[in-house]
Amino acid sequence: MSSPTVPLPLPNSACPFSPAPEIGDIRDSPSLPRVSCPTGIDAWLVTRYADVREVLGDTARFSVRAGMAGHILANTPPGVPAVPGDFSRMDGADHVRFRRALAPAMVTAKRMAAIRPVVQRIVDEAIDDLATSAQPADLHEQFAKPVSSAVIAELFGVPASARELLLDAAEALFRGDADHLEKATAPLYACMQELITRRRTEPAEDALGLLVGHPENFTDLELLVGAISVLLAGYDTAASMISHGAFVLLADLARFAPLREDPALIPGAVEEMVRLLGVGPGRMRVAVTDTEIAGTPIAAGDYVVVSIQGANHDPARFPDPGRLDAHRDHRRHLGWGFGPHRCVGQPLAQLELTVVFEALARRIPSLRLAVPIEDIELETDTPNTSPARLPVAWEEIRPSRPPLS
Repeated sequence: MSSPTVPLPLPNSACPFSPAPEIGDIRDSPSLPRVSCPTGIDAWLVTRYADVREVLGDTARFSVRAGMAGHILANTPPGVPAVPGDFSRMDGADHVRFRRALAPAMVTAKRMAAIRPVVQRIVDEAIDDLATSAQPADLHEQFAKPVSSAVIAELFGVPASARELLLDAAEALFRGDADHLEKATAPLYACMQELITRRRTEPAEDALGLLVGHPENFTDLELLVGAISVLLAGYDTAASMISHGAFVLLADLARFAPLREDPALIPGAVEEMVRLLGVGPGRMRVAVTDTEIAGTPIAAGDYVVVSIQGANHDPARFPDPGRLDAHRDHRRHLGWGFGPHRCVGQPLAQLELTVVFEALARRIPSLRLAVPIEDIELETDTPNTSPARLPVAWEEIRPSRPPLS
């Protein structure tokens, strides 16, 4: 007799920083449940830390070829073949080929050191804009989105005039419908194709220029699809984490105060935010062969959803997992993923989030929520959970640098 079908547990509406209550019950069950997903497919749900790590780390048994978000996004159906350049849906050597090409632009310490002043400028300018805004301000719309889009656009050399195209395409992909997606993404594709053509005759040291000039000799289609995939995913992931991270800090100002007093805590706090909040609806895989997880038989072709947030709240791995602890040993959390498909933009995201929360703590120490916690609505029908709006207020915004005496 088959297991009962239950709805895919989404983030907890009663506690916006924890998985749904069902996750704990499922984690304690000896076998995996079969769940129905919002897009209509059925999948096995994996929630224990050790089991999630096993699935993510074993691409010989569990492939990304069906996409990571087909359980959440109806406009990315798992049955549609991946197009050239969509390396997030590639395994093995094909995937490695793109990651190696992206490494000089997104991974190395040298690259991160070079881009840090750019990120700092973008964050400070966004805070300066907040200073001229009426209160309450929407930190998600007026800060997280412009910061995240500007950072990833700068990395790839996308001009400021085209950032609205990035925002429109991301909104259509992650929060829109299939009918609107093509119309919203076409202008971004046209812009990026123009940039690729230009980089072939005018080399540059931005991420796109490095990809164009890479010895792999990617085709224009591979460059176009690969670059846009990173742009969209990088924007949405960072914007969501900025907003949701700010929400968790401001929901209990006792979490925010230590960061104001000791900026050295911020990198650890960032990792804790990613552990505590990251990837609410989980990521999807498809079984390549008949196998099993936690004693549950899984047939080749079955979909598997790994609850990364559920794993990161597994008390067997993280004591008191619902507490944000900047001193916690965070080295083995799964918020950035695990295995060959670990987030390619992790160093950039870590840098961006660290700069953001350092600047907010230093320049707006009186930052607070402008509405009760229960009035904050979370977006849950998207791969990265975040507040739909985050109204905030403050007493003073300090200058980015001390005034000259």
